[in-house]
Amino acid sequence: MFGIGMPELIVIFIVALLVFGPKKLPDLGKALGRGLAEFKRASEELKEGLSRDLSLDEDDKPSPPAPAPADSTAAPPPAKDA
Repeated sequence: MFGIGMPELIVIFIVALLVFGPKKLPDLGKALGRGLAEFKRASEELKEGLSRDLSLDEDDKPSPPAPAPADSTAAPPPAKDA
């Protein structure tokens, strides 16, 4: 987890406890958790939207037009009077 071990987490917790106090620390933890959850949800939505757009772009590529079948029963074009 980010290269942070248990001793580092304990030091961070103790410093946060000293700086913010025991009454404010749970509120800060809740706010941090909500912020991380919101960030995760927004990044997932962005990835899904990009994936959807890219798959739509691949589907929308125009295919080469099919050659028109030769119709042997078609009448020749009318002659022009000059």
